[in-house]
Amino acid sequence: MERIRILLADDHAILRDGIRALLADHSDMIVVGEAEDGHWAVHLARELHPDVVLMDIGMPRLNGLEATRQIKHDQPEVRVLILTMHDNEEYLRQVLAAGASGYVLKRAAASELVAAIRAVHRGEAALSPAVARMLIEDYLRSAGSQAAATPSDLTPREREVLQLIAEGNTSKQIAELLCLSVKTVQSHRTSLMQKLDLHDRGDLIKYAIQKRIIDI
Repeated sequence: MERIRILLADDHAILRDGIRALLADHSDMIVVGEAEDGHWAVHLARELHPDVVLMDIGMPRLNGLEATRQIKHDQPEVRVLILTMHDNEEYLRQVLAAGASGYVLKRAAASELVAAIRAVHRGEAALSPAVARMLIEDYLRSAGSQAAATPSDLTPREREVLQLIAEGNTSKQIAELLCLSVKTVQSHRTSLMQKLDLHDRGDLIKYAIQKRIIDI
């Protein structure tokens, strides 16, 4: 029997250990790799070609939303299942727009997680019941209204720079982390403020918090 190849992406080692132990009890699943941040998740997805990436949202350097966008851009066939503690409408909208196939809460039962992995592997959508209700309520509230600008309107690099700015990094530090020149980082920052109609670093940080790009 061909097993479902799973990549775990979460910055908490204890949680990854627990999920790996849980999945080891199921003969149709195998964990092929683990990532502790979004950049490493993208790298391992390219290297290992998993069937399913089990992705946390709040990770350092590159969050799960942006990691999902990059993985789906590079490998549309890879299924991404979000596993998170956040039952938040903004997160949900963004991960679905990024191409995730499912959204499961960390408080869900183990059986729900296993069923969700199998479902997304079959090409189906998988949402925790509480999340499904939230999605329906959000749709009913926003039906007919014009959508506001979201991080999806930004380029992948702009989203990376935005997260790093919001995490407190200077332009020089961001340049070093992303292997860019300081001038290029400043150019991305200017573009961010123009696109989002923001005026300074403080506004960018507030926007990142509001849109759940970083946790506080």
